[in-house]
Amino acid sequence: MTLGPAPVLALLVGVFHVSIYVLVRGRAEQRVPILLLAAFLGAWAGDALAGRLGGDPLRIGDFHLIGASILAWVGIAIVAIVAVLGPREPHPSDAHGDLETRDTGS
Repeated sequence: MTLGPAPVLALLVGVFHVSIYVLVRGRAEQRVPILLLAAFLGAWAGDALAGRLGGDPLRIGDFHLIGASILAWVGIAIVAIVAVLGPREPHPSDAHGDLETRDTGS
């Protein structure tokens, strides 16, 4: 079993675009592994899709760079949107209940 160049190049494209995303955004905290996975899968799918559609002017051998880059950014965008819409961790001061309703004795 041999590993073709498409997964390796998709990984490189994914890491490159996640690095740009983190550089522009300033932080990604614990989402970096999920961002890398989404960008890698998006780049791999983008290469396959661009190969089916044809017409990609920027290629590295048989790897379609523009299609891979576009779908890598789609994967990054999906993770970013889910992170914004998803539940947030409670603030540490709220861990013991609602502090505003406590009687302080004064």
